[in-house]
Amino acid sequence: MPYWDVLTDRSLWLQLGILVVVTLGTYLILSVALRVLSRHFLQRDAKTRSRAYYFAAELLRSTSQLLLLAFALMLGLKSVDLSPRWEEALSHGWFIALAFQIALWADHAVQLWTSSLTRDGKARNPVTTTLVGIMIRLVIWTVMLLSILANLGVDITAMVASLGVGGIAIALAVQTLLSDMFASMSIGIDKPFEIGDFVVFGEVAGTIEHIGLKTTRIRALSGEQIVCANAELLAQTLHNYKRMDTRRIVFTFGISPHTPTDKVREVSAEVKRIIESSERTHFDRAHFFAFNESQLTFEVVHIMQTADYNQYMDVQQEINLQLLQALRDMDVHLAFPIRRVEFNGGSLPEIQVAGVPRSKAPADQARYGSRPSNA
Repeated sequence: MPYWDVLTDRSLWLQLGILVVVTLGTYLILSVALRVLSRHFLQRDAKTRSRAYYFAAELLRSTSQLLLLAFALMLGLKSVDLSPRWEEALSHGWFIALAFQIALWADHAVQLWTSSLTRDGKARNPVTTTLVGIMIRLVIWTVMLLSILANLGVDITAMVASLGVGGIAIALAVQTLLSDMFASMSIGIDKPFEIGDFVVFGEVAGTIEHIGLKTTRIRALSGEQIVCANAELLAQTLHNYKRMDTRRIVFTFGISPHTPTDKVREVSAEVKRIIESSERTHFDRAHFFAFNESQLTFEVVHIMQTADYNQYMDVQQEINLQLLQALRDMDVHLAFPIRRVEFNGGSLPEIQVAGVPRSKAPADQARYGSRPSNA
């Protein structure tokens, strides 16, 4: 019987035995080697604090056991006699297993990289990090699939061309969304602003609350949330006040034009003394700036050593209070608007006021200095 001959074929059983022994032996050797290398890299990472050793250890630990067994099986098949057809299939199997494993290592490396970006304590745009990671992983698996198909003899030229045409069609259909997505990536890479920054653009002023895939959300000073498209936001001229190191302050005040010249000279020196007494700001200049209507105008400049607006207002309030007291001690008056109206010649029009006798009109005219009419 043919089946009985197969079962009693010693050479067949010998080859199967060799295959099993070589496969299991290779699998065990490779598993132990991977574990030993992984532990060695972890120990090196603990000593040197180098992230390269940590990444290498994690990549080795992420090795697929199924692919490792398939790799050992192919090594076992090389130790036995096979027909040319099996030899050709084995060559394809080597490439497929190796391509899958390399893709798994690369995919895991990208995941480790993106997770490390969110754990190093630095503020980053999580949407951009996730989006970049997904795009890189998509490229990895696409290249792996195309390389396997090319190794199997499939013509991938038409497939690549179809993917290119399809990608262009999809890009045209969702160009607005893609524009905002790439704007989000630009925000994450270039970092013109980050979550928590206080920004001003156009009529909007508020704190960055969330940077999304398509939109950025800003908490306005008045309390409401403002949602702005990423592409539109990047097209604006944006002021990021959180990144200010100092704040240049310019303010003016006016004194009475009747102030004596010597006291006008003393005002600038008094302003300098008041500002220099504050530790949170540096005096720059104080000058009698111009002759304006009803006042002598002084311009003062000082540099705040902090960008905090509340601290600036505290310092400015103290400067104003001390300046007000100093001017009073110097008997210098702050200016206020003065209007003078002169009436020369002619006669004032007669004004009829309810409840006032007409006989009082001449007295009223005389009180206002008008001359009686010659008519």
